[in-house]
Amino acid sequence: MSEKNPYGAPDTGHVWDDSLRELTNQPPKWWMIGFHASWIVVVVYSILYPTWPLIDSHTKGILNWTAMGEYKEDMKSIEQMRAKYEDRIPGMSVEAILADSDMTEYVKRSAKVLFGDNCAACHGSGGQGNPNFPVLADNDWLYGGEINTIQTTINGGRMGMMPAHSKILTSEQIDSLANSIVEGTVASNPLFTEKGCFACHGADGKGNHAMGSANLTDKIWRFAAKDQLTSVKYTITHGVNDPSDPETRKAVMPTFGGGKLSETDDKK
Repeated sequence: MSEKNPYGAPDTGHVWDDSLRELTNQPPKWWMIGFHASWIVVVVYSILYPTWPLIDSHTKGILNWTAMGEYKEDMKSIEQMRAKYEDRIPGMSVEAILADSDMTEYVKRSAKVLFGDNCAACHGSGGQGNPNFPVLADNDWLYGGEINTIQTTINGGRMGMMPAHSKILTSEQIDSLANSIVEGTVASNPLFTEKGCFACHGADGKGNHAMGSANLTDKIWRFAAKDQLTSVKYTITHGVNDPSDPETRKAVMPTFGGGKLSETDDKK
C-alpha cells in the first residue's frame, strides 16, 4: 500500500492500484443542498399526496387528491361547456343545425371524435375507406348524398343485396360484363339488358339510390383490388350479401341509431 498523499488530505487509508486513495472530504455544498432539498420534497409530497402503499390501500395525503378526481373535475367543466349545445340538439333537425353557424361548427368538431371512435375502423381515419369499405370523402353515394339520407343511413344502417349470377351467366358472359364495367361502357353491352341488370342499375348503368345499387359507369369501386377486373368478376359471380352463395361478398353497415351515436353525426 502506498503512503503517498501529496496534498495531505484526510483519507480512510484505503488505496487501490497504489495510486487511488479514498479520501474523506465532504461533498460540495451545492451537492449537499440538493441532497437535503430532495428528501424534504419527498417528505412534503408524501404528506400532501397519495404516496405509500399499505396492505389493502395507500396513504391518502392531506389534500385528498386523486388522478380520477382530477379527471372527473375536468370532465365536469367540459360537459358544462358542451351543455349549451347538447341540450339543443335533440329538438333540432339537421337542416336547422346546418343553418346555425355555431351549432354547425360544434357538431363538426364533435363528429370528428365520434367518427374516430365508431367509424374509422371501417372507413379510415380520414374517410378514405379501408379495403372493401366505402370511401366517405368523395361524392359517390349508393343511397344518395342528401343530408337526411345520410342521417337515415347512420340511424338504421344499410344492407344491400346483389344476387349471385354464377347459375345465370356463363363464364364468357361474366367476362364480357366485367370487361365492359371496368371500361365504363356496360350500358352498351347487350347482356346488360338481356340479363336484366338494368332493373337494378338503371338503363344507363348509373345505379339507383332507392335500391342502393352501384353506378357501374364511374369506375369507382366498392370492393377495391389490385386486379379490378378479377374483383368485378368475383362480385358478378358470387353477388353481395346473397345467402344462397357461401362465397358471397359481405357488406353491412351497422345501425348506429337508438342512442348509440348523436343524431347529428355527419357520415355517409
